[in-house]
Amino acid sequence: MPQHPSPFVKPAPDELATASFIPLAAPEIRGNEWSYVKDCLDTGWVSSVGSYVDRFEQMVARQAGTKYAVATVNGTSAIHIALLVAGVKPEDEVLVSTLTFIAPANAIRYAGAWPVFIDAEPEYWQMDPNQVVEFLERGCGWRDGVLRNLRSGRRVSAILPVHVLGHPVDLDPILAIAKKYGLKVIEDATEGLGATYKGRHLGSLGDIGCFSFNGNKIITTGGGGMLVTDDEKWARKAKYLTTQAKDDPREYIHGEIGFNYRLTNLLAAVGCAQMEQLDDYVSKKRRIAARYNDALRNIAGVSPMKSAPWADSTFWMYTILLDDDEFWAGSREVMAALESQKIQCRPLWQPIHQSPAHASNEVVTLPVSERLYRQALSLPCSVGLSEPQQNRVIAALVK
Repeated sequence: MPQHPSPFVKPAPDELATASFIPLAAPEIRGNEWSYVKDCLDTGWVSSVGSYVDRFEQMVARQAGTKYAVATVNGTSAIHIALLVAGVKPEDEVLVSTLTFIAPANAIRYAGAWPVFIDAEPEYWQMDPNQVVEFLERGCGWRDGVLRNLRSGRRVSAILPVHVLGHPVDLDPILAIAKKYGLKVIEDATEGLGATYKGRHLGSLGDIGCFSFNGNKIITTGGGGMLVTDDEKWARKAKYLTTQAKDDPREYIHGEIGFNYRLTNLLAAVGCAQMEQLDDYVSKKRRIAARYNDALRNIAGVSPMKSAPWADSTFWMYTILLDDDEFWAGSREVMAALESQKIQCRPLWQPIHQSPAHASNEVVTLPVSERLYRQALSLPCSVGLSEPQQNRVIAALVK
């Protein structure tokens, strides 16, 4: 990496002392959260049964455009249950984005299956549909009526595209090849609530969709997730598995191994209040992204976040690329400089094919994701980010 003198001018000590900290992505609590939570406390309905759980499921299903929704304790558990409901078996293989948070790959291993990592495409940083098609067409074949990976011999049963940073994956080619080979498509839309692909909401395009309501997501329940589908049988099975697979309303009889994955009424109450604000929150995220794009598009070495013409991104985590051959430094050095000025930012996730946690998988090189990991930096983009705060971030980058 070329060595350049830093153009950052640190604020004077007294100026820095009075400057407020700008978080990366803080939750926004400004609606009916207090009154709904108080209602739970006043009535005693605080655990995994209550009217707010049902209401929250209905609100998310309506937003996603699906018939059914099943609330879970977090997004990872939603993906785990989705895999089981979709028929993924131990020793199967599931195609998954490598450039993502580690949760979907972990969930595949929870199911006893193996991830096959697919690189990102360079324009919008999503799962590359061409690589999905290439793998299935040339890297797989039929044996005993089952589609198998020619190298490993394992059955390939599902595709798990991850809509990263609030932008949709180009799903049409993936859905077409999945239909050709009889594979299930499970959308990890945990970062994409409110985004659309060709006019359709994420979560409704594959067989099952999954959402997360972690503290840094566009809406939050503190923790929490949701599985959505149009298949009534699958929805019933998901609810059964998330409530310990209990077979009798009174007797403690369990027909199979279940999980304690049911969301509490208390957290669902927060989710209902947050869902009431979703449209406004998404609009604010898009305005923040537009201001960043306008301010940063002409800086050499800085590539602002793009949105495809077929996509309506939520820009959940606004992210730029820094080319250290043109910019004064790389993403980690810029991150340290910004954080010295009380501006929180972060890199993207280590591509999962490089993670020691998944070192037992076949070693591969996926160059686009590896480059994005080196160059990407996410900037403050909370729903509550004020224009003066955003101006501070922009000023630090353009100096």
